[in-house]
Amino acid sequence: MAQIGQVLVDVPTMQTNEPYSYAIPDQLQDQVEPGMRVTVPFGHRMVSGFVVGISDESDYDGQLKPIQAVLDLAPVLNRELRQLADWLATTTFAFRITCIQTMLPNLLKASVERFIQPTDEISAAERATYFPDGTVRPFDTEKLDATTVSGLLKLRRAGKVTVTYQVKDKAAVKTLAAIVPALPATKLQEIATTVAKRAPKQAQLLTYLQTMGDQPVAQTQVAHDAAVSAEVIRTAVAKGWAAKKALEVYRDPFQRPVQPTQPLTLNAEQRVAVDAISAAVTAQQAQTFLVEGVTGSGKTEVYLQSIAQALKLGRTALMLVPEIALTPQMTNRVKSRFGHAVAVLHSGLSKGEQYDEWRRIDRGEATVVVGARSAVFAPLHNLGLIIMDEEHESSYKQDENPRYHARDVALWRGRYHGCPVVLGSATPSLETRARAAKGLYTRLVLAHRVNDHPLPTVHIVDMREALKANGDGDFSPDLLTAIQARLDRQEQVVLMLNRRGYSSFMMCRDCGFVLKCPNCDISLTLHVDTHSMKCHYCGHEEAIPRVCPNCHSRKIRYYGTGTQKIEKALQERLPAARILRMDVDSTRRKGAHERILKQFGSHQADILLGTQMIAKGLDFPNVTLVGVLNADTALGLPDFRASERTFQLLTQVSGRAGRAEKPGEVFIQTFNPDHYAIQLAQRQDYERFFVTEMHMRHQGNYPPYYFAAQLTASHEDEQVAAKAMYQIVAVLKQGLSPNAIVLGPTPKAIARVKRKYYYQVVIKYKHEPQLQAVLEQIRQGAQQAQRGLTITIDPEPMNFM
Repeated sequence: MAQIGQVLVDVPTMQTNEPYSYAIPDQLQDQVEPGMRVTVPFGHRMVSGFVVGISDESDYDGQLKPIQAVLDLAPVLNRELRQLADWLATTTFAFRITCIQTMLPNLLKASVERFIQPTDEISAAERATYFPDGTVRPFDTEKLDATTVSGLLKLRRAGKVTVTYQVKDKAAVKTLAAIVPALPATKLQEIATTVAKRAPKQAQLLTYLQTMGDQPVAQTQVAHDAAVSAEVIRTAVAKGWAAKKALEVYRDPFQRPVQPTQPLTLNAEQRVAVDAISAAVTAQQAQTFLVEGVTGSGKTEVYLQSIAQALKLGRTALMLVPEIALTPQMTNRVKSRFGHAVAVLHSGLSKGEQYDEWRRIDRGEATVVVGARSAVFAPLHNLGLIIMDEEHESSYKQDENPRYHARDVALWRGRYHGCPVVLGSATPSLETRARAAKGLYTRLVLAHRVNDHPLPTVHIVDMREALKANGDGDFSPDLLTAIQARLDRQEQVVLMLNRRGYSSFMMCRDCGFVLKCPNCDISLTLHVDTHSMKCHYCGHEEAIPRVCPNCHSRKIRYYGTGTQKIEKALQERLPAARILRMDVDSTRRKGAHERILKQFGSHQADILLGTQMIAKGLDFPNVTLVGVLNADTALGLPDFRASERTFQLLTQVSGRAGRAEKPGEVFIQTFNPDHYAIQLAQRQDYERFFVTEMHMRHQGNYPPYYFAAQLTASHEDEQVAAKAMYQIVAVLKQGLSPNAIVLGPTPKAIARVKRKYYYQVVIKYKHEPQLQAVLEQIRQGAQQAQRGLTITIDPEPMNFM
């Protein structure tokens, strides 16, 4: 019976969210597998798609169109990732094809050329038939006949050929020219006797070829070992004595070698944690652990020894970190423990590096993966352990379709593989800590720093008083004195500028006019390096005004505090200090994070000045002072998590001080010294903060007491966006129970971005069995919405801004 392929086409619309049936041509019968990419006719064009199933019958009565070409000789999506894509599409209200594209490296989405190369398993007859030139051949199904494609598919299944990919005009698979003998050693010896006198270099090469064996050797190595030129090697290939091969080499995203390390001796708390996690790994239990450990309590060593247990049992491990900035330090610690078994995945790698690491994982050559959010989709087989460090971080949530949270995906994969998931943090998210309180997660506490080093002494500086004393809004006298003391002792300082929600803008002192972006409802930010005003939402850029556009006064001034301004002010006060700045601008280039941290780690600078990216995970023994320049900027945001984020950030950044033998000290500058988030961060009292904040959330009907969903409509015409939202509210009120709380519609906190107006509705609920169906109905209706109107659904928003 003829086979039918169920193909999900790469066209993200509601109409294409279910697979289409395509006939599998005779020559591809039993060769096409689920997870392969194919090209198919769709309307009047050719599109790519994914085979998601094979069947013997179709609901379609007419003549099925045939699959045009197979783009892969082996599936790029395994069964687990196909099931995960379906789950993700359902829970995030995204298209299935969008979810699949999110999981794959960029190289498998781009326009690619495929090449086939023979392995050592291939017979001479097969080599002659399919590789007449003796080298790699392009796998272009439009230029190959059906019989050849079918034959190559069979060879791939038998392990006799491998497929490599190259992005058009870019080398995707890195290869070296390599040489392999084309004839048996006895035949080469026979030929050598006939050429020896006339061509001594050829004889040298023939002698060398007899000793090579059948493994390819890089051409440069052959030339060196046999002491012959490239021209002599070319002659040998032309005469059929040797064959040229493309020897595949992986790009190495690790910039420098790391020193191997041995497991450290655990303290009692660490031992309890490792034993509990290892027991779940051994028993293959999908158990969730919360490792709640104060900063410097040795959580990383708990992770490493738990990973070692998974590897010992022949399983693999995945470790997620929240920021690319943290990846170098964490990756190096994991790499130094597990060596070449470690692969790294994050957006800071080149497309080629990402692709090479993805293939190493898929082929089982890498058994430990370290990476940022998207690494949660790494194609690891037989997962034994998933670790999510700094689990409270908001960067684990993707803010565009599919709007997934890496924690939810990690828990899904843990259930699929029967493996534990470890969530680690000094300041767990309220949702995670509440689940641990209910017994849904197993809580493991590391209450003491390694070697019983004391937590740093934290001072709260009331900037209202400091301003009266010296009139400087950036540095208090106490902090400047503490910095100078560290410089005198040749110790290091970390200064954090809390930029989140902090507006740095131009304002006229005469009329109060603020220079805003013409496309967005937000003030423009001054950039000292480019001498321009920029919008951080749409990229609009204009010159710095000399006079107020409103009243033409010359008293238009810069307000707010940027890292560049702080750096300049600090250098004026402390001319001898060596300052390194780490922010979005200074880390744009590839490898910049690692370069800056390496400079600071080798004491080429005294002060590391940065934004939130320096608050977490950094471990420098010579840092004895941490200063937070503006602790409360996030407190004023219209965000129900504002207090939680402020507490977490202050606790995390305080933990950077005094991590080794020297005691640490922290100065927190604030205009709200009595706020509970700041007071409790001073004491690093997470448990008291948890109780206090849970009380506040309970009063306001916020997560984790309620679930939340956010719907947003956007359009260039404000009335169109508002009208759409009112219609959506009517659908919600009709479909949901009276217990659901529907807030809105209201304009978003920043109501206009990139010339579009945004309106939102927030749903708060506990049990709404109809919610999924109602939201699905709204999503389907959005497909028929008027042109230019976009409706988005966020099932678990991180904030309502």
